[in-house]
Amino acid sequence: MKAVTWQGKRKLSVDEVPDPVMLEPTDAIVRITSTAICGSDLHLYELFGPFIDAGDILGHEPMGIIVDVGSEVSSLKVGDRVVVPFNIACGHCFMCTRGLQSQCETTQNREQGTGAALFGYTKLYGQVPGGQAEYLRVPLADYNTIPVGSDLPDDRYLFLSDILPTAWQGVQYANVPDGGSLVVMGLGPVGQFVTRVGKHLGYEVLAVDPVPERRVMAERHGVETWDLTGDTVAALRDRTDGRGPDGVVDAVGMEAHGSPMASFAQAAVGILPDVIARKAMDTAGLDRLAAMHASLDVVRRGGTVSLSGVYAGEADLLPMKSMFDKQVTLRMGQCNVKNWIDDLLPLVEDPADPLGVTDLTTHRVPLEQAPEMYEIFQKKQDGCIKVVLTPTGGA
Repeated sequence: MKAVTWQGKRKLSVDEVPDPVMLEPTDAIVRITSTAICGSDLHLYELFGPFIDAGDILGHEPMGIIVDVGSEVSSLKVGDRVVVPFNIACGHCFMCTRGLQSQCETTQNREQGTGAALFGYTKLYGQVPGGQAEYLRVPLADYNTIPVGSDLPDDRYLFLSDILPTAWQGVQYANVPDGGSLVVMGLGPVGQFVTRVGKHLGYEVLAVDPVPERRVMAERHGVETWDLTGDTVAALRDRTDGRGPDGVVDAVGMEAHGSPMASFAQAAVGILPDVIARKAMDTAGLDRLAAMHASLDVVRRGGTVSLSGVYAGEADLLPMKSMFDKQVTLRMGQCNVKNWIDDLLPLVEDPADPLGVTDLTTHRVPLEQAPEMYEIFQKKQDGCIKVVLTPTGGA
């Protein structure tokens, strides 16, 4: 089969690799019809090389058709159409039964001290082959699939794999009161959905991004947007009765604009030998914290900052004095995808498309074009906001 493989920093290729085979009787094999490039895939493209081997298959936002099932798979059959969540979880351990599938104790990566295994996401999370490929092996398939109907196009369902539940969780974690105000830092794919979820829930939503095309997309959905300038925080605070918003979602993470010293640290780690680089990433402050600091600054006293963007540093400095003084709540974590599907599936199937899932993809291209699309996506060129890849014979 063809698959997108990592070959080095900013170097990907689409290669012929062996088809996946079932390793356990609880596995299933899915023929991928659509698979997306996630913003967090760009971290692998740029920064996480010390935790990846050449030839690793990327991707964790896939959906497709079941083509084989193991003898112990009870809820799926060949021909079923499914979305595959990016977490790999069991559904019955202590964490899963508490809605914390990203912390699943069955697939937890204890050797690395991290949470549940993820598709296509480095040695830190199990080094499981990803979904930017023609076929995907899905472990514990009864739980790690979301069966969907056959009448609607892939784009209605695909984003249930990651970014839509990530956005939903981000808003839930922001703890905005009924009719309250929400500021969204960053209007990439997750940030776009965060704004739409906030609007759907009846909040006043204000969003910040330096890229004009991203602001235009958000404005189509009734969101008031702001460019990223030196006085944005003050202007947002003035816009929310001088106090700041009730909640803020940082949908940017460690690639935020600004933070030049962290940018230098990221570049430095990228040229270290892997063994040394892995240690540095486990102990150093590597994140560009501009978006997080702005979020903590703008949120009102007693408000909540929710982190949906990925951070990776272990020694990042936070403004603890101000956070304590303002009595700020900080919530974060990998999305627990399956915890939110019952809320989201009716919304993506609603003919009115209240979350605008059909207005996000800006580029749908064959799988073979993945390497060039990673570069375009990273550089925010050609109005690129969301890329969906279609394997041969896909949707």
